[in-house]
Amino acid sequence: MPIKRRPLLLLPLALAACQDAATPLKLGFLGGLSGRVADLGDAGRNGALLAVEQCNQAGGLQGRPVELLIADDEQNEEAARRGIETLRQAGARAVIGPLTSSMGVAVLPLINQHQLLTLSPTITSTELFGLDDYLMLVAPPVSENCARSAAHLHAKGLRRAAVAYDLGNRSYTEDWLRHFSKSFAALGGSVVGQASFRAGESYGDVVGRLLASQPDLLMFAANALDTVRLTQAARNQGATQAISAASWAATESLLQLGGRTVEGISLPQYFDRDDRSPRYLAFAEAYRQRFKQEPGFASVAAHDATRALLSVLASGSGAALKAALLAGQRFEGLQASFSFDRFGDAQRKTHMTEVRDGRFVRLP
Repeated sequence: MPIKRRPLLLLPLALAACQDAATPLKLGFLGGLSGRVADLGDAGRNGALLAVEQCNQAGGLQGRPVELLIADDEQNEEAARRGIETLRQAGARAVIGPLTSSMGVAVLPLINQHQLLTLSPTITSTELFGLDDYLMLVAPPVSENCARSAAHLHAKGLRRAAVAYDLGNRSYTEDWLRHFSKSFAALGGSVVGQASFRAGESYGDVVGRLLASQPDLLMFAANALDTVRLTQAARNQGATQAISAASWAATESLLQLGGRTVEGISLPQYFDRDDRSPRYLAFAEAYRQRFKQEPGFASVAAHDATRALLSVLASGSGAALKAALLAGQRFEGLQASFSFDRFGDAQRKTHMTEVRDGRFVRLP
């Protein structure tokens, strides 16, 4: 009789094993998918989603599918915190995002409290670097972008800069203003005027305040849409000054919305659209097939961040997952390999680009 019962005793265990194999491993994505920063959020979500879909096409992780749960932070602090709570309660092991520095500052206490590992593809504010926390960063810091930009602009003979910066993402834009001013001054230039603004203000008034300082350079620390509007306002006022922008604006929306108006604008970035490596070309083709558009810097960074997370996801969650990412492993990104330092910050090189004939062209 005991022998006959044995299969019945084993059956629940077998069913549990099958159920576990079919249960998806859950990742979260948090980004601005509505409003004025949606171009960045959409690109980041698409890059993360493609990485998850490719993982599942290859058999998943240890035979289990991966599910990407998506939350919109609306570029709003309360919405970002609600998004983190929603993702956590839904079972996300870790989160890709957020994509702007202000949202990173907003959710940092919450993710630390819950030990929810959060890997941002595009946050660059130095306020969030060098911290032993649960927010890990894939992009280079503002300080590196500003140093690169200041050197390029100074070499062009520009000495008097006036900066407009968006208070809607002030953790990033005020950091940009601070580091650009420092780097430009070290080379002999100076920031002679500045104007803060919020979305919806008169762009003409903002530009007018900058032009009153008689600069030879206009610098915009803003998203792509606001950078286009500011540039249009400057040209409408007859401004002939050189224009440069922060790396935040380097999305495909700048080209699509700006057209001829943004020709000649220079920006630093860590994404090379002219990369001809087989790895990147395969990704770009898959991205175009899936989303019917070109990938941007947030797409590539989010894909890299997601692949890094997927490579260690089976190790657990919380502290164990953080330890796995900090173990010194180099992760193969689409355009460059990277690893995390003891604070969870990855360093990447930046380069200058200029808008020419409707494209971002990498400068020597």
